[in-house]
Amino acid sequence: MEFLIPIICVVGVGLIVLLIASIRIVQEYERGVIFRLGRVMGAKGPGLFFIIPIIDKMVKVDLRTITLDVPAQEAITGDNVTVKVNAVVYFRVVDPTAAIIQVEDFRRATWQIAQTSLRNVIGQSMMDQILQDREQINDTLQHIIDEATEPWGVKVSIVEIKDVELNSTMVRAMARQAEAERERRAKIIQAEGDFQSAQKLSEAARIMNSEPGAMTLRYLQTLVEIGVEQNTTTIFPIPIDIISEFITAKNKSDATPTAKLDEPASDDAE
Repeated sequence: MEFLIPIICVVGVGLIVLLIASIRIVQEYERGVIFRLGRVMGAKGPGLFFIIPIIDKMVKVDLRTITLDVPAQEAITGDNVTVKVNAVVYFRVVDPTAAIIQVEDFRRATWQIAQTSLRNVIGQSMMDQILQDREQINDTLQHIIDEATEPWGVKVSIVEIKDVELNSTMVRAMARQAEAERERRAKIIQAEGDFQSAQKLSEAARIMNSEPGAMTLRYLQTLVEIGVEQNTTTIFPIPIDIISEFITAKNKSDATPTAKLDEPASDDAE
């Protein structure tokens, strides 16, 4: 009887150790992929469950969204411009079993495919497209990476290009191009302004020509404007209408003697 007590104690301790070893707890954001004698049994969790010690093996997989920083990749664009582009990739595991048995390390594999895809897309795009159509390039990258990682049970949700680095020569060239574009717009705007001003002046001239007193009123308005500026020299414009009256009267007076001289010549002829 005395020999049975130590055996019972050893057996009890062994059962307790086996029980503890068989307990597994998986968090809400995790799944446990169970392998039994090397064969996958599926994913379990979250919560508390038991496995068979030594026979079963569990691998935990995080289902939360993972942020992957893609370092700067140097590439040549479609128009032969050397750039350095870095990006960020957001992905998560949607199939824990595939993420474990289809690829050795799904994080590293996703990171490598993101680098390769970034260089390929930049090499097929033009420089202006990279700077202006950033959203289209992001969508193309997301589609390519997601299609490559789909067999691994990985879903790529967002791909964003963070920064585009250019060499100093290209930056100066782009600055000159932007300056030339601004000068072109300024000249076009000035020409349009001159054209509209000419149109308005032409309309104003037609209106003043149709109204005899309009020019006189304009002269008086100009005189008032000159007086407001407190100039020492006062310029008084003489209306053209007044001068035209004198010119008309002089022309009439010059024409009258000529008519009188012609009359005696006609009498002599008779």
